[in-house]
Amino acid sequence: MGMFSGGNIAMNESTFERVLEVDRNDSATHARPDVMTAQGAITKTCILAGLLVFAASFTWRLVMSAITATASGTGQVDLGPAMPWAIGGAIGGAVLGLIIVFVPKMAAYLSPAYAIAEGLFLGAISAIFEFHYPGIVTQAVGGTVAVLIGMLALYKLRIIVVNKTFVAVVLAATMGIFLFYMFSIVLSLFGVTAMREVLWSGGPLGIGISVVIIIVAALNLVLDFDLIERGSQMQLPKYMEWYAGFGLLVTLVWLYLEFLRLFAKMQR
Repeated sequence: MGMFSGGNIAMNESTFERVLEVDRNDSATHARPDVMTAQGAITKTCILAGLLVFAASFTWRLVMSAITATASGTGQVDLGPAMPWAIGGAIGGAVLGLIIVFVPKMAAYLSPAYAIAEGLFLGAISAIFEFHYPGIVTQAVGGTVAVLIGMLALYKLRIIVVNKTFVAVVLAATMGIFLFYMFSIVLSLFGVTAMREVLWSGGPLGIGISVVIIIVAALNLVLDFDLIERGSQMQLPKYMEWYAGFGLLVTLVWLYLEFLRLFAKMQR
């Protein structure tokens, strides 16, 4: 969940080429609309992040209320009130995300809904992790923010240079992780849990895998920054600010979930 990437699929070169082609066709018959700016993309990303946090606080409270009821001796933890919201958010987020990826022009309308759906899912998942591993959510949020700031600094200072080789390596690594996830899910449906156990193992191998995945997710942030910058230079249409915000949010959600997984392994 949270990873549509191919590094990231929401923010790749072919998407920009499709957008430019549509924009050229529209410009032939209409006045050129306002164009995308890096500042505009940052603003849209902040708006989407705010919506995600707001929605997450709703399912977080539902789960924590159930846990409090259990602590007071009223029975087992009943996540029933939160689960429909969480499952609906997960499914809704996946559907909305795919629509946005394939129809970028819808980003201005669907990205806020995607952020809310994703927030409903993340709030419940985060609360469950927090119940089992107190303090883990603060650690995961801190780790995500630290990586975001660090990668932005490395990109702005041109310590990390985005070239064809860098892009190819990150895309290949991201696709490999995605396929690993998919194989793990498919095999577990047939009762083969070896790959899933490796993903959740608290041993050196499991922790090492999580660290590698976090590094790849962090490098995806650099690709997002680069494509936002070049998108503004290419003067893509204004709605691409929402698309850029959506793409960056996808990567941040993925990074946050991987930090949750890593810190859970380390606390076992």
